[in-house]
Amino acid sequence: MVVIHKKTFLKQEKKYLALIKKGRAFIYPTDTIYGIGCDATNTKAVRHVHVLKQREHKPFSVIAPSKEWILKNCFVNDHAKRWLRKLPGKYTLILRLKNKRAVSSAVHLGDYTLGVRIPKHWFARVAAAYGKPIVTTSVNISGDPYMRTLADVSASLRRKVGFILYEGPKKSHPSTLVDLVSDKKNGRIMKRKK
Repeated sequence: MVVIHKKTFLKQEKKYLALIKKGRAFIYPTDTIYGIGCDATNTKAVRHVHVLKQREHKPFSVIAPSKEWILKNCFVNDHAKRWLRKLPGKYTLILRLKNKRAVSSAVHLGDYTLGVRIPKHWFARVAAAYGKPIVTTSVNISGDPYMRTLADVSASLRRKVGFILYEGPKKSHPSTLVDLVSDKKNGRIMKRKK
């Protein structure tokens, strides 16, 4: 495991995208908090993140490569399109999958709903460059406090990720979940969650 910063990542972006393609989990910054993720189409990698989080029975959200990807792969009604206009931003939109192969079933755990977000942060460009969705979930054991600084990452977790992309302390809160499946007309705002 290596800790890198934005400048190093951007200089060696192909190298780090290749690690993601190989199925490595990694830690990265967003506009809210730090996320732990992997290629959301790689079942083995997604299961590894479930094990790291000790969260094997709850689905994950993804950072979408683009709004076009969301429109192509999810059911988006007129109301959901209004929420989609708020992206990039600090929202995770819960939508029903149209393309059941858009992500590994280990992401949605068979219910075919998917939390999608595009952070208002330079890391969104990484997902766009990668061209596939990236799992996004808070850096912590499920139920424990989430990562705010590098010191919050346990030694055991550090050993099990390919790299940590670090940009200093984060003081924000997880993104706001907007359920556009249960409440198709209004979008039910749920508790904040990464």
